[in-house]
Amino acid sequence: MTKIADIRALSSDQLSDQLLSLKKEQFNLRFQAATGQLEKTHRVDEVRKDIARIKTVMRQKTVKA
Repeated sequence: MTKIADIRALSSDQLSDQLLSLKKEQFNLRFQAATGQLEKTHRVDEVRKDIARIKTVMRQKTVKA
């Protein structure tokens, strides 16, 4: 889980990169869950919340600018 202060310190490009990597991880976790191979089930919720945090900060930066 990433802290919001750490996310706010990132640039727009870094936020986009992190969002992309989290979406890939989310896809892989969903695939593992569907095939019954998922061991860390809590990671699904963590990734979902991290994506929401990043999107929130991205939106705040666009509104602020």
